[in-house]
Amino acid sequence: MGAPEASDTERYTCAQVRTDTSEALVPLCADLTEQQARRLREDALLVASELASNALRHGGGIARYSARVRGGALVVEVSDHSPQAPLLRPHDPAVPGGFGWMMVNNLARTVTVEAHERGKTIRAALDTASYR
Repeated sequence: MGAPEASDTERYTCAQVRTDTSEALVPLCADLTEQQARRLREDALLVASELASNALRHGGGIARYSARVRGGALVVEVSDHSPQAPLLRPHDPAVPGGFGWMMVNNLARTVTVEAHERGKTIRAALDTASYR
């Protein structure tokens, strides 16, 4: 079960990504307490929103998106049109932003970046075991 993937011809927005991520979370949240489910939802929506906004801002747009349950984890995948991998940057209080990629890496159990001929795909997995 998971959100449908968008093709190159569809334009995903951050709002659509958040809606699809919420829908994909339903089976995972069923086995959690209300508080655990709320924490998982909040973290998953932060990760999905950050990956989507980075693809829109820095990657030439979202080429593909999916949120799927695999085992006991939610796996969010965002592909964009830039092969350049995100960089962890030291925080500079004089420069707005710049902490989202660190946040994604801190919230997800695993994060991978795969470059391909049309850009890159970033996969972030959030494991329900971390919320029990």
